[in-house]
Amino acid sequence: AAAAAAMGACWGPVVRVLVLQAAWALGVGQVRYSVPEEAKAGTVVGRLAQDLGLEAGEPEARRLRLVAQGRRASVEVSGASGALVVSSRLDREELCGKSAPCALRLEVLVERPLRVFHVELEVTDINDNAPLFPAARRNLSIAESSLPGSRFPLEGASDADVGANAQLSYTLSPSEHFGLDLQRSEEYRESLFLVLAKPLDREAVPVHRLLLTAIDGGRPPLTGTVELVISVLDANDNAPQFNQSVYKVQLPESAAEGTLVARVNATDPDVGSNGEMTFTTSNTFPPKGLKLFILNPKTGEIRLSGALDFEDVRSYEIQIEATDQGTPPLSGHCKVVVEVVDVNDNAPEVWVTSLSVPVPEDAAVGTVVALLSVSDRDSGANGRVRCAVWPPAPFGLVSTFAGSYSLVLREALDRERVPEYEVEVRAEDGGAPALRASRGVRVPVSDVNDNAPAFAQAVYTVLARENNAAGAELARLWARDPDEAGNGRVSYSLAEGGGGGAAAGGGWRPASSYVSVDAESGRLWALQPLDYEEVQVLQFEVRAVDAGEPPLCGNATVQLFVVDENDNAPALLAPAGGGPGPVAAGEAASGPGSGALWAWAAWGAPAGQVVAKIRAVDADSGYNAWLRYELWEPRGKGPFRVGLYSGEVSTARALEEADGPRQRLVIVVRDHGEPARSATATLSVSLVEGGEAALAAAGSSSSSSPGAGAGLRPAAGAEGGAAAAAAAATNVWLVVAICAVSSLFLLAVVLYGASRWAPRAAVLSGRGPATLVCASEVGSWSYSQRQSRSLCVADGAGKSDLMVFSPNFPPGPAAE
Repeated sequence: AAAAAAMGACWGPVVRVLVLQAAWALGVGQVRYSVPEEAKAGTVVGRLAQDLGLEAGEPEARRLRLVAQGRRASVEVSGASGALVVSSRLDREELCGKSAPCALRLEVLVERPLRVFHVELEVTDINDNAPLFPAARRNLSIAESSLPGSRFPLEGASDADVGANAQLSYTLSPSEHFGLDLQRSEEYRESLFLVLAKPLDREAVPVHRLLLTAIDGGRPPLTGTVELVISVLDANDNAPQFNQSVYKVQLPESAAEGTLVARVNATDPDVGSNGEMTFTTSNTFPPKGLKLFILNPKTGEIRLSGALDFEDVRSYEIQIEATDQGTPPLSGHCKVVVEVVDVNDNAPEVWVTSLSVPVPEDAAVGTVVALLSVSDRDSGANGRVRCAVWPPAPFGLVSTFAGSYSLVLREALDRERVPEYEVEVRAEDGGAPALRASRGVRVPVSDVNDNAPAFAQAVYTVLARENNAAGAELARLWARDPDEAGNGRVSYSLAEGGGGGAAAGGGWRPASSYVSVDAESGRLWALQPLDYEEVQVLQFEVRAVDAGEPPLCGNATVQLFVVDENDNAPALLAPAGGGPGPVAAGEAASGPGSGALWAWAAWGAPAGQVVAKIRAVDADSGYNAWLRYELWEPRGKGPFRVGLYSGEVSTARALEEADGPRQRLVIVVRDHGEPARSATATLSVSLVEGGEAALAAAGSSSSSSPGAGAGLRPAAGAEGGAAAAAAAATNVWLVVAICAVSSLFLLAVVLYGASRWAPRAAVLSGRGPATLVCASEVGSWSYSQRQSRSLCVADGAGKSDLMVFSPNFPPGPAAE
């Protein structure tokens, strides 16, 4: 009642009347009003007469009044104004309790005529009631062994108000051991719990006193309190305690079995069985440590029972539990951390993770050949690895990141020089002593077509005998290509436009008309028989091409010398005059197509006087064309003799009349071939007087070519004067002088050639021009393609041969 009076005084004259006037319902006539509880007496709730449609004065005249319905309404109708006013204290909790909303139904009567109106008055709640606990103190008993999170139910406070004014919240005085938990539910009444936040220790705090406060949701809020007295029940609440929570031990991985690892120690302040402890291993990480360590349950000693391996497990964590004998038993825990100390017991390991082989020989410098992984299971300096490659060239190591290396190319490769490399990667750790390991890497080099075929000689000199069979092998050429497979497979061919030979008559024929080369073997063979008289030298190029991509080629020059065979007999030449009749001095005359020759000689001619000269030529060359002249008939000591190599017929002694008017000489011309070939000439020499011989020489001079000496008459008119014979003798000596000078010149050439070329028959090659050198029993001769001389034995056609003869003496040191 005092609280209600205080609240009424606060409201005073500022109480607001909340009037809810509904529309006039003619059929029912109901009006609704609202008034807060604890409103002061006299507070106007609503203008009832006006709301009922009564005029001024009618409420009193018609006796407007409330009809009582068995309980005090605490409101009344003012007779003069017809207003509905508060007549006594309104207490919502008294009128309606916890019901909401709190509505009072009233009946209003008027007379003349009599009518009944229904009025509904709602009494709204104000926060006029504080929360209330059932008792001012609450005693609780909690065992000190209770675990954190344990919940203990409490009886909450109640609030007579409704709505937000009855919404309660709770607070607990500060405590490190306890907290509150309020659970609300739409279906059930809210539940309040005391929650244990921290384990209790009766020895430290036997009783806890806390103040629980309930706060409602009014404005201003009202509170209610209750004192909680919590008694802690004693138990075996002292667990064993280790002197260290974590024991750290370092143990080398080479420690022997039975080594003491650590000794743990724990204390329990309890007495009796509560203070007796045993040690057990509650957990070991990794699990294999359970078999490596043995714990003594009484003393707490831990000993090693197996072998440690740092590379396998670097540390072990052993959970040790000390348990007392109390009821319930309590336990304490500690951790033993065993750090395994590394020793250098592992050699480095080298692995090839990727290998790109074979490597092309034209690979660029820096090309990655292989990827390697290097590791050492040891740690620290023991696991720090240095790597190197052997041999140091042409490969090197490049570190990409920790433990990874690239084997890269440092120098250019040449497969033809080194087709494959055996590379050794060496690794060494930093331990003491250092441990080493190596890994071999086989790196084959693949071929690229970087080498052209190369002949063994730039110039080949080949000798081929004439009249060889078609298809005969002349030589075998070989070009080396150090590449492999198709890059080194060589095919041979004659180079187009690669030379030929000069044919007889001054023409030029390509080499492909004479010879061919086998594409696979390089065999050089003749397409047709060779004729030295047609062609003496063939010079052409042979090309060797490989099968690479692109193909490469090499060339070699072949100088084919046709070696002369003695296939041509000597042929007698006609006199310079070209027919029968007088002949020039020093020549023997013959008729056309016959071997019969004639000449004139004067009686009394001295010995050595040239009477005639036999002219012959051999189409062969060299020794086969070197002619010699022999007097076949008459044999014995006749008046005439024949120069062995000159063919000159001269007097062997002074001619006498006894020698007769005519001498018939049979002269055989032979070459030096094997076998030798020959021709026979018959010379008729007419012996005449010296004047006739001179006339015959003069007659022949007029019919012969200019420059010829005085002629001789034919044998039929062989008489001449002594003057003509003297002139003929002068011409003979002139010819002899010229021949002597020529012989000296030829001798000088022979000596020069002998000093430069040794006489031998071989295929010569080198930087200089190829030279064919042949030897025989008679002498030696040389043919050089670079330089040739024309040598004529007579006035006939010359031969493009330089024939030099020398005795077959053993070559001296200079000839070498």
